Amino acid sequence: MNDEASGFVHALALRVDPAWRRLPENERRADAEAFERAHEAASDEGVRSFAYSMVGLRAGADLLMWRLAPTLDALESTAARQLTSGLGRWCSVAHSFLGRIGPSQYVARPTSQERSLFEGERSRYLIVYPFTKGTEWYLLGREARQGIMNEHMRVGRDHPGVRQLLAYSFGLDDQDFLVAYETDDLADFSDLVRALRGTESRRSTVRDTPILTGIHRPLDETLSLLGG
Repeated sequence: MNDEASGFVHALALRVDPAWRRLPENERRADAEAFERAHEAASDEGVRSFAYSMVGLRAGADLLMWRLAPTLDALESTAARQLTSGLGRWCSVAHSFLGRIGPSQYVARPTSQERSLFEGERSRYLIVYPFTKGTEWYLLGREARQGIMNEHMRVGRDHPGVRQLLAYSFGLDDQDFLVAYETDDLADFSDLVRALRGTESRRSTVRDTPILTGIHRPLDETLSLLGG
């Protein structure tokens, strides 16, 4: 599968029941190992999955799973397996955003900033959020929308250390898009977001929250932070 051109992407934020941390250490360790095995087994169904820690960073969410699969069915079955394995039985879904990967109608030649966030080395931080535009945006002519997006992209390219993925959620989820950014420099990312607030494209924004920020760690390290 060419994941830069096709596939379904899933941002899954999980909350761990605080009562799990009060279990005996040997039970927590066994639960963590079972959960990790289910995570690794997802690749058997063609699912690529990376884990990010949100421990203590946001109320109601502890883990962020960033997932890509050729089909929605594969995302469902592997999520079900993980949520019924070990620690997963103590987890609830805090947030879930779905999108479909496809070529952008505004970018003729994607730069390295717009390449798949599932290829190459992972950056330290992942930021994901749902994004919806207003009706007025879709009623604008193609040329007007392209001009506005050209300004948006120029600002983004002033921050080459920030990579972006835009997945389409039309008809699949409540939002229009699932937006994700990777960066090693959160200050630079914050400056980019502030700069984008001053572009014409901001007028069309209806929703761009909740914003989920995770730290990339090996899953066993994140589970250790949780008490596993």
